Amino acid sequence: MRPNVMARTLVSLTAVAGIAAGTVAAAGTSFAASAPASKAAVSSQAVAPRAVNNLGLSTEEAKKVQIWLQYWGYNDSVDGQLGTNSWKAFQHCLRDAWGYTGDIDGIVGPNTIKALQRLLQKSWGYTGDIDGIAGSGTRAAFERFANGILL
Repeated sequence: MRPNVMARTLVSLTAVAGIAAGTVAAAGTSFAASAPASKAAVSSQAVAPRAVNNLGLSTEEAKKVQIWLQYWGYNDSVDGQLGTNSWKAFQHCLRDAWGYTGDIDGIVGPNTIKALQRLLQKSWGYTGDIDGIAGSGTRAAFERFANGILL
């Protein structure tokens, strides 16, 4: 009987030592894997498209744009958040009427902004360059567009 007690004790001590060693080893690797303070870590947010981009519009104004897109058959959701699907719908509209030639990807990039600027220049008081930058003039004209929609 005595050898069984010794064997169980030895196995238990080995298991405890293994668990402790694994915990220390894991802690050591977590500290070793830390990035130096001087280098910024790249996050998925830095490369992922922004989920919602109202270009300065309020939720109510964004809803007006979505209703306008819906009226013309481009959009089916109205939530006041110009997200990827709303921008895909807008890109379809911009492609059909305002010279958008980029991918229908829902990303509000320079090509999308240029086409939007052409739309805003035609009837909504945008007087700036067609430069693909959503600056204050573009945002102000986009707000006029949202508030001037008559359905």
